[in-house]
Amino acid sequence: MAVPIWTPNPRDIATADISRFTEFVAAEHDVRLATYRDLHRWSVDNLGEFWQAVWDFFDIRSTTNPGASLTDPRMPGTTWFPDARINYAEHLLRARDPDTVAVVDAREPGAATTLVTWGELRRQVAALAYTLRSHGVGPGDRVAGYLPNCAEAVVAFLASASLGAVWACCGQDYAVPAARSRLGQLEPVALITADGYRFNGAARDKSVDATRLRASLPSVRVAIAVDRIGSGIAAMTPWSEATAGEHEFETRPVPFDHPLWVVFSSGTTGVPKGIVHGHGGVLLEQLKTSALHLDLGATDTFFWFTTPSWMMWNSLVGGLLTGARIVCYDGSPTHPEADALWDLVDRFDVTVFGTSPGYLLGCRKDAPGLRRARSLDALRCVGVTGATLPAATAEWLAHELGPRVRIASTSGGTDVVSGFVGGAPTLPVYAEEIPGPCLGVAVDAYDPGGNSLTGQVGELVVTAPMPSMPLRFWNDPEGTRYRETYFTMFPGVWRQGDWITRTDTGGVVMHGRSDSTLNRHGVRMGSSDIYDVVENLPEIAEALVLGVEEPGGGYWMPLFVVPAPGVVVDDRLRARITDAIRRDASPRHVPDEIIAAPGIPHTRTGKKLEVPLKRIMQGAQPGDVIDPASVDDPELVDWYVRLVTDRGRSGPAPSNSGSARTTEYAQETR
Repeated sequence: MAVPIWTPNPRDIATADISRFTEFVAAEHDVRLATYRDLHRWSVDNLGEFWQAVWDFFDIRSTTNPGASLTDPRMPGTTWFPDARINYAEHLLRARDPDTVAVVDAREPGAATTLVTWGELRRQVAALAYTLRSHGVGPGDRVAGYLPNCAEAVVAFLASASLGAVWACCGQDYAVPAARSRLGQLEPVALITADGYRFNGAARDKSVDATRLRASLPSVRVAIAVDRIGSGIAAMTPWSEATAGEHEFETRPVPFDHPLWVVFSSGTTGVPKGIVHGHGGVLLEQLKTSALHLDLGATDTFFWFTTPSWMMWNSLVGGLLTGARIVCYDGSPTHPEADALWDLVDRFDVTVFGTSPGYLLGCRKDAPGLRRARSLDALRCVGVTGATLPAATAEWLAHELGPRVRIASTSGGTDVVSGFVGGAPTLPVYAEEIPGPCLGVAVDAYDPGGNSLTGQVGELVVTAPMPSMPLRFWNDPEGTRYRETYFTMFPGVWRQGDWITRTDTGGVVMHGRSDSTLNRHGVRMGSSDIYDVVENLPEIAEALVLGVEEPGGGYWMPLFVVPAPGVVVDDRLRARITDAIRRDASPRHVPDEIIAAPGIPHTRTGKKLEVPLKRIMQGAQPGDVIDPASVDDPELVDWYVRLVTDRGRSGPAPSNSGSARTTEYAQETR
């Protein structure tokens, strides 16, 4: 029987907000809820009552009688709190100690850190809102950000929300064409940008790019420039001027489903989709996640490494709803050392820290002990998302941090700016799985016929609505793209596009994207099962496996591996990889070829480009399946294209379903 890598102690359980919430629900509804599983079951069986309980527990206030919590549960088009009039920014900034720090604006070593108190945050939000209002910005107008992860981005978002305007932001790691392809769709009336950011020890001047972006957005009426690196931007209102003075903090009450922001899909396969979320849905989901699942409160410091281009930035800001202090970091996660983020965790007494499996894997391979020269005494939870957390990495992390620190692996999506499955401070954590579905989320695993599965791999589906499901896609007035994206395979049921296994104990094992499924003789497999094995080898920095259907019914499953520094991918290493996969996954998981590669391309939010590269291997033109601006290293894509072109003269190796042939292509062409 599996042994948990973390177990809550009685004090953890007694003091957790989720325990208080459980008692609140039990008293209000006269039900017995002895365990988290009981609470979750009640939350999905009584969806309207659950979200009303969240509303009441967190004292959400409407200027009108909000009406029934759930009047139409059909998906898509669910109706929540139809008569409510609320404002996200009003709830976030209400009843805070003005002298307590709200935002830590941290930068790479050598640059100053800025502390923004709740009082100063409220003042700047009110002042910027006044400036925007004076330029005619109002409800429904779009305010665009082109900013690093900084305190000014938080202020700009909250000022936009307070007016009922719609926020959208791209990090400055995006080039101008990529930023324009996203923000330009919205026809923003205001642009808030910065002159640059810091990364890997150097200032990255973006003043010219900011000016070019402004010129490419003819709808913009006011442009405001934040001075981050001292370059300045001519012909824009300085941030110091736009946020000067004392102004009344006012918020515009808006309907529950009034647009709060637009976040964007990765854009790897075309123009990025603008996903619209509403004030009320985001408010409810973020309070639930931050307070009940992460157990954040007014004494906590919350730091998630992210950029404003990724939904985790939105989740980071949502931590403020609980009164917690947040850390915004403008810099590289690996400068000056691979474990640089842990220095920030230690320096700012972070209690809840969030990162990715890839970063943790890098620390495991390249960094010394995490507690070497660090106390990390304040830390009590590490959140992990963005990809599947390998069991070996989870076990290493638990060993490094000790029994006091919970490992909170979660999986969700930009689509709902929240999690589908995750942990809770009252649930034990096992290295092999995520503890279970999040509260109020009716997660299931379906086979192709729509039958529920337990103990078998199936499609991750959500069978009942969530308040933070998109209101719509931008420029999709009839909802056609929205329905095609989530509701075509199983009408009336949300399909996320991930493979999962629901375990008998209530946990969830993630297997990767279902649209990049591996299929050997009709048996479907998740790519993460192979990554868990291969990326655990010290000789391998990263891996990518593709399942390529070929004309005539053939099937080719290559494994691309990036060797660790100083390692050569030779026949001996290939044999070691093959043996490890056969032993720790199955013979069916053994690839047809093991190919040394110079790197693995990702989306700018860190996801491997499995589907686009698979389509290139099948003969698709790169321009038809990948937008280079959405890729972290477009030159790596060129390497895979050259591989296909060069090998096209003889064609890929035939599938032998379990006996890896070897290739030295990368070492010959690097």
